[in-house]
Amino acid sequence: MEVLLLFCFFGFGALMINYIVFPFGSLFQKKENKKIFYSNVIHKTWKFFTKLMIKSNIIKVVVENKEQLEDLTGKIIVANHPSFIDIVLLIGIMPHTVCIAKKDLKRNLFMGNIVKSLYLVNDEDKDNLINESSEILRHGFNIIIFPTGTRTTQGEVLKLHKGAAMLALHTKTDIVPLYISCNKKFLAKNQKVYDASDSPILYTITVNNTIRIDDFAGEGLTEIQLRNRLNESIKERISAP
Repeated sequence: MEVLLLFCFFGFGALMINYIVFPFGSLFQKKENKKIFYSNVIHKTWKFFTKLMIKSNIIKVVVENKEQLEDLTGKIIVANHPSFIDIVLLIGIMPHTVCIAKKDLKRNLFMGNIVKSLYLVNDEDKDNLINESSEILRHGFNIIIFPTGTRTTQGEVLKLHKGAAMLALHTKTDIVPLYISCNKKFLAKNQKVYDASDSPILYTITVNNTIRIDDFAGEGLTEIQLRNRLNESIKERISAP
């Protein structure tokens, strides 16, 4: 019941941000500062929501090698995706961070304006996505990508899309890989909110070694070969050890 009430509160907060905070708050921001304003609002809101879940004894969060996330700027962050709240926790931990969202979310009642104002949309236009990502990275924002494209189940062999590798190669950006694990299923794929466990979920985020994009340059390989090699490296570092 606590989980259900908490997510009703989350939904109400999302509506407030979507229809009041973003539209009216942006009126007082210069054009070049709007994305910073949007990013700060979401970071602080989701950080607060994470603390609320911890205080309510719903989850416990452990971040291993957290120092590697300090002062992180202009990086692509990749992770596996076991739970609905992965993105909430990650953006709550890391300021100045956006993510690539599904196109359908632009029409979502709770998140539509947030997605259109702040996030990158996984559009069919590859060049447009690369250009927008390059601009965001250049301004010091980090971009979170879930290469599986959807939530995964425990023990599942990860099947990765190649968008993260493609984006990193085109923008010449280093990749920070994260492995996320839960000791029990929590808001997993096809799991209802009211099915969440009554006992606290231990949520562990492991920050693995950065993938240096320069390590994939100058080897005489084609773009497809480079992308495949980089994708394999990503898969190794976001899969269960």
